[in-house]
Amino acid sequence: MNLHEYQAKEILRRHGVPIPDGDIATTPDAAEALAVKYGVPVMVKAQVHVGGRGKAGGVKYCATPAAAKEKATAILGMDIKGLTVLKVLVTVAEDIGSEAYVGIIVDRATKKPVFMVSAAGGIDIEEVAATTPEKIKYHPVDPRYGLRTFEAMEMGFFLYEDVKQARAAAKIMQQLYSAFIESGCSLAEINPLVVTPTGTVVAVDGKMVIDDNELDRLPAIEALRDESSEEASEVEARKANLTFIKLDGNVGCVVNGAGLAMATMDLVKYYGGDPANFLDIGGSSNPEKVVNALRIITADKNVKAILFNIFGGITRTDDVANGIVTATKANPLTVPIVIRLTGTNEEVAMKILTENGFSASSDMDEAVQKAVALATGAAA
Repeated sequence: MNLHEYQAKEILRRHGVPIPDGDIATTPDAAEALAVKYGVPVMVKAQVHVGGRGKAGGVKYCATPAAAKEKATAILGMDIKGLTVLKVLVTVAEDIGSEAYVGIIVDRATKKPVFMVSAAGGIDIEEVAATTPEKIKYHPVDPRYGLRTFEAMEMGFFLYEDVKQARAAAKIMQQLYSAFIESGCSLAEINPLVVTPTGTVVAVDGKMVIDDNELDRLPAIEALRDESSEEASEVEARKANLTFIKLDGNVGCVVNGAGLAMATMDLVKYYGGDPANFLDIGGSSNPEKVVNALRIITADKNVKAILFNIFGGITRTDDVANGIVTATKANPLTVPIVIRLTGTNEEVAMKILTENGFSASSDMDEAVQKAVALATGAAA
């Protein structure tokens, strides 16, 4: 789950991270009033769950309250990578002497939270890693002890030669780590971490991504979810207890199990197609899940063929077959469907499908090749 910048900043502020004053505005007049409240200059920043806001024109410097109103008028309602800007953050603009990057991710290799720090802040850390990897310091944190002071100081001195600035940065890193752990993050970053001309170290931007598996124990964090900034199909899938991620291809995939779903998507690409989604109906044998899955996939106008790939272990293939029949009777398909079923109650499932006019295969490669051909028109 992604948090907006203003939400991430509020969490970081509660943990002691020094952050410029700021608040949300949903109208140009409110943005102007905030600029008056804080004193100018201010930054007006679009709040959407995508990167590249600045390049899209969604982040503007405003020297006067009138400018804040003007820029907010332009930004509110703007489309940034398919998302409409419904709110802006109006925040005090800091003078910038230098910019650094500080972030934490969960690293599968070390099974630990890992800090990434770089004096090359203010730009995408991926670009730094690709072009000048020596400018990034990585530091895994032992979760038994947390980020200890000497570790934080070591990273602080990697960023700054000045002792006071290194100490300030080290303290901010400890506060960031505390927020990362308590909020159930998979990623937390400050970019940029700024040193002002007076030598003060301040966080002027913040980003947090929450591990969905943590949300059951963190209702206050889950309450921060902004469904208006998410794909409508992903919101619907979550409410239907389906694991779904929309992609840009034309082969709609319905699969049980995350591993098989990934393998299916790989095979679609291998045979020259493009998956339209990741969709895992899980191990449940509830036909309603299949009905919901088909409804979500067929709502995507890019989908030209639908591929079911079911390996029945806990999942009963006859229940999947019944779900397909029920869903297609209620809402007849306008695109072709290819079905691969194998495993628990396979013979019963094949009988159900055959009696209702469907054909099915137990061969995965054969089914994927057929679905790709149908989606691309090669089978026409």
